[in-house]
Amino acid sequence: MARLKQTLGLPSLIALGVAGVVGSSWIYTSSRFFADLGAGGMILGLLLGASLAACVALAYGELTSAVPRAGGEVVWGYTALGRPAGFATGWFHIGAYLSSLAFYVTAFGTLLGRYVPGFDALPLWSVNGEAVTAPVLAVGLLLTLIVFGLNWFGVSLGAQVQVVLFAIMILIGLALVVTALIAGSPANLWPMWAPEQEPVSSTLRMVVPGITYVVGFSLVAVLAEESSLPPHRVGRAVVLTVACAAAFYTAVLLATAYVVPWETLADPERQGTIDAFTDAGFPLLGLGAFLIGVLGLVTSFLGLFVAASRVVLALSRSRLLPHGLSVVDERSGVPRRALLFVLVATILPGLLGPGAIIWFLDAGGVFLGIVWLLVVIAKYRMPRVYPGLHYGYRARPAFLPAIGAIGAVLVILFALLPGTGLSLVWPAEHLMLVGWALLGVVLYLVTPAPRDAEAAFDDMLGPLAPTLREARRGGAHGAGRRAHQAADRAVDRAADPGR
Repeated sequence: MARLKQTLGLPSLIALGVAGVVGSSWIYTSSRFFADLGAGGMILGLLLGASLAACVALAYGELTSAVPRAGGEVVWGYTALGRPAGFATGWFHIGAYLSSLAFYVTAFGTLLGRYVPGFDALPLWSVNGEAVTAPVLAVGLLLTLIVFGLNWFGVSLGAQVQVVLFAIMILIGLALVVTALIAGSPANLWPMWAPEQEPVSSTLRMVVPGITYVVGFSLVAVLAEESSLPPHRVGRAVVLTVACAAAFYTAVLLATAYVVPWETLADPERQGTIDAFTDAGFPLLGLGAFLIGVLGLVTSFLGLFVAASRVVLALSRSRLLPHGLSVVDERSGVPRRALLFVLVATILPGLLGPGAIIWFLDAGGVFLGIVWLLVVIAKYRMPRVYPGLHYGYRARPAFLPAIGAIGAVLVILFALLPGTGLSLVWPAEHLMLVGWALLGVVLYLVTPAPRDAEAAFDDMLGPLAPTLREARRGGAHGAGRRAHQAADRAVDRAADPGR
């Protein structure tokens, strides 16, 4: 059977992980957060949320270093917690990915419409009070097909494009920061809260959105099988991705609040970083901030599209979705049937436009919290089920992922409890959440367990299957286990001579 090709190096993994989630809305919605929470509440809350996400990323890094297989969460959930947990992690992860992908179908044209006239012409239909126009839909469908095409011919092609776009975003971000340091003033940033804003509560209210800002590390784990790096370095790359994303967000937001008095931006009608540098007399940099938003949308689309197809691949390998979706093209090393599945699953809800897709996005935060919680549980369960498993990277201190699980629970609770500011809208978004969960239950129940469980295990884990079987025996053969670990280290040194 054809395999995925190991073509992704460290720059590609970081670009896919960081740029794959930086997105676009934060560039202009920072004005709304400044108005509600103050510059201090947004920036410090984001850092606190990123810290909780980093704790979860430690669990991802540890499991990736031990089991670097496509669709990581599905494999870890299945092997450590059983078939139902494997399906739940994959199903809710697909829900989280598809909610964003469907949004991007019309979000790109909507974003361009802020600067390019004519995008609000020729309305086709309206859902939840939001019209879908022909120009917006045409541009979105074109972008969707381009992203699909980049992935069709191999993950390395899309990754190369991702690296270039990410480099452009970094350069623009550096220009914004340097300009703010030269032309701005500490008086613009301080005090970081308005008199009516309470620092502690406003910071805590930003924690949950802050968590969702840095979720790109999961892309690195999902794509681990296609990495050319030794497993221990892939595990570290997972954690590094969170640090890079948090640093980028924080630097640009600090520059925004430093270049002009942040209170002048604290208006939901204003466009955050774009207006900040335009007001400061740097319209080209204001346009550059807008370009970060455009590029962020494209890179997020590209990263999530390839990652979603790998989750589908892992589910089909595990016989939790039709096994035919696991076919990998011999020449390109791409799961093209899984890509087609994601293409259709992206376009169909995407046609509804932002009025309906916002329901998917809000429910997607709950889906993501469930996945994170299951992964952290799998991290602590895995050594009990596979006591002889070798880890190239370990979370230290070991309790930190459990703290990250608290962040996952916060994401879920803030969405489900009324009056939190992040509560799901009743009844549409609650129905979306319940409907996706029920659809998953039905799909799981009608999908028969594989007749040959060992064959399914082998297909799910590929060349890692013998290692997991040996590890399951608990290191009873200590000498064999030590020899296996020595062989692993030798492979790592061969792949990474500088280690």
